[in-house]
Amino acid sequence: MKYNEISHFSHPQHKLKFEYSEFPFKCDGCKEVGIGSCYKCAAFCDFDLHMHCAIPSPSISHPFYTKCSFQFLAQPPGDMPRYCNACEKDVTGFVYHCKACGFDLHPCCAKLPMVLDDGEVKLFLHRKVSAPCHKCGRKGRSWSYRSACKKYNLHVACVREMLVENWDELYFGRGKGSTRKLETRIPSLKNTLQTPHQRGKGKKVKKCCEIAGLALQFVISAVLGDPTVLIAGVIGSLMSR
Repeated sequence: MKYNEISHFSHPQHKLKFEYSEFPFKCDGCKEVGIGSCYKCAAFCDFDLHMHCAIPSPSISHPFYTKCSFQFLAQPPGDMPRYCNACEKDVTGFVYHCKACGFDLHPCCAKLPMVLDDGEVKLFLHRKVSAPCHKCGRKGRSWSYRSACKKYNLHVACVREMLVENWDELYFGRGKGSTRKLETRIPSLKNTLQTPHQRGKGKKVKKCCEIAGLALQFVISAVLGDPTVLIAGVIGSLMSR
């Protein structure tokens, strides 16, 4: 459910207003990158929350962990470093935690859609797949999105890594042109997919790589916390360059 304005325990001094950010932000809840739908401080503090962090569920279940009950926590439990079981990245802020099993999920990872479908490409979220990732070329690791045809597979962890690698340029606007348009504030995805068809020729090869590119667009949008057509479309324009 979306509200235009909310109060939040993590920023009690001011109200938070719903906005659609065309620029990347670091969520002050889970400490992860975000873009799109979010809640920002109405008094113009530099304070932002993902939708999933601003309006969390007190507890959730997940189809990958049928015996678990995940509770929302404002900070990771205990003194030991913890990592997200979905993307394998550190948990340093808001988290869904299962006390019985010890599993942890970033709020945006916990709410990743089980299916991403734009009418042409359909991707299914899997806990584990045996096929190699089109980004890193390795098997295993984190949760993965896999196409219905089973030819395309992308680790959630790999998408996270790509976003982190580009974070300084995205957030601080380093490089040429500090007033760049939205398109240049999204990581360039050119040559990020390791597909055995890239060296081939012909229409079939081109279509294969285009579909793999679409898959990556959708996964990035979902990991950012807002799987919308706008963000996927912008990323798509970069990949076509």
